[in-house]
Amino acid sequence: MSRFWSPLVHRLTPYVPGEQPKIHNIIKLNTNESPYGPSPKALEAMRAASDDSLRLYPDPESLALREAIARREGLTPAHVFAGNGSDEVLAHAFQAFFNHGDPVLFPDITYSFYPVYCGLYGLPFETVALDAGMNLPLSGFDRPNSGIVVANPNAPTGIALSRADIEKLVMAHPDRVVLIDEAYVDFGAETAVPLVKKYPNLLVVQTFSKSRALAGLRVGFALGDPALIEGLNRVKDSFNSYPLDRLAQAGALAAYEDEDWLRQSVNKVIATRTTLATSLAELGFEVLRSSANFVYARHPDRDAATLAATLRERAIIVRHLKGPRTSPWLRVTIGTDAQCSALTEALREILRLNA
Repeated sequence: MSRFWSPLVHRLTPYVPGEQPKIHNIIKLNTNESPYGPSPKALEAMRAASDDSLRLYPDPESLALREAIARREGLTPAHVFAGNGSDEVLAHAFQAFFNHGDPVLFPDITYSFYPVYCGLYGLPFETVALDAGMNLPLSGFDRPNSGIVVANPNAPTGIALSRADIEKLVMAHPDRVVLIDEAYVDFGAETAVPLVKKYPNLLVVQTFSKSRALAGLRVGFALGDPALIEGLNRVKDSFNSYPLDRLAQAGALAAYEDEDWLRQSVNKVIATRTTLATSLAELGFEVLRSSANFVYARHPDRDAATLAATLRERAIIVRHLKGPRTSPWLRVTIGTDAQCSALTEALREILRLNA
């Protein structure tokens, strides 16, 4: 704490990212990273871009990447915004669209960066409680709001809404932006992107960090009506006109165009997720149905924080989130088959020793 801090900085409660341990030979299942490397074509594109051109500023509009995204989605580049990771894209969206006096609405159990953005920008917010099964009731959004934010699939639960449900939500709030955060959509959920042309108040945010295994590169993007994209650009160009460097643009473009690699990688994660969920259920865990690259599980007779600490002693890290409704649960990233087998074997031993 410093006397030089502004009153705002004193009030902030920053987001706490998942641990990035400096321990070797650890099984890291806590931050929803891909267990597989990025597309070889992306790596080659970044190597090719590592030349004398790095003395020059990158394209401030990331036009080649935006054109590629637009082509695949049947949109124009004016419908696409690119930023330094989806976290930056989300931050710009909160600043651009949600300062209307009424509170921003989002689920009570969801990505914990959302209330942090509200604190940073001085935005009031309210939460919509998930039901006992961790499902999101759309009726909870039927109140005055400055905008709506829904992670789909939700994090940390992994449960997804259908596109039809998303459309109902967007239609019900035509005068407010509905932001759908699709960080995990490639692992089994329906994307809302086909609705973008139809609804000018819909903004869909995606990332290259999860399914495309480029968390270390920091590339995210948004799709929406050109007027919404213009709003994001106005915020970006008032903050950082060059959010994506040359290597990031080259790597992201190549990764986006390598559809075969994406499908192969995602299918492996989905298969392992099914096996892991079955194994955990056999050990007595309740496991929520997941459309993401993680599962959310709790054991009726075991304290989740103790389980997480005991696993860590065995060099396996999973995510335990404190909170009145999240503390009984563990969020487990889908690793390789070998990593997930090691996890279930460790849990089997722990449960047997403490029976």
